[in-house]
Amino acid sequence: MIEQAGCFYCEQWHEEVGDAYAQTPEGRAAPLRQVQLSQPMPDDLAITRRAVYTPTFILVSEGTEIGRIEGYPGEDFFWGLLERMIVETGVDLETGADPVTN
Repeated sequence: MIEQAGCFYCEQWHEEVGDAYAQTPEGRAAPLRQVQLSQPMPDDLAITRRAVYTPTFILVSEGTEIGRIEGYPGEDFFWGLLERMIVETGVDLETGADPVTN
């Protein structure tokens, strides 16, 4: 998650989703790592393009970007978009299994 101080939508995400995120199948399949927009991208992450909007949620596999959600469309839309993005990678949300490696 790329965010910045004072971002209304980042704060809204934290209020509506943040506390529950890690306990969901999506949160276990895609653990959250928070990066500030104003800071350099960590060296262990290869993203396709710099984030412009906050929040931006970048799905990463082995350090490489494989999907993103730009902005926060509200709780209901967020969960649906995230689930679709994760499932498209082949991860089974019920078991957490990646069919390529498991």
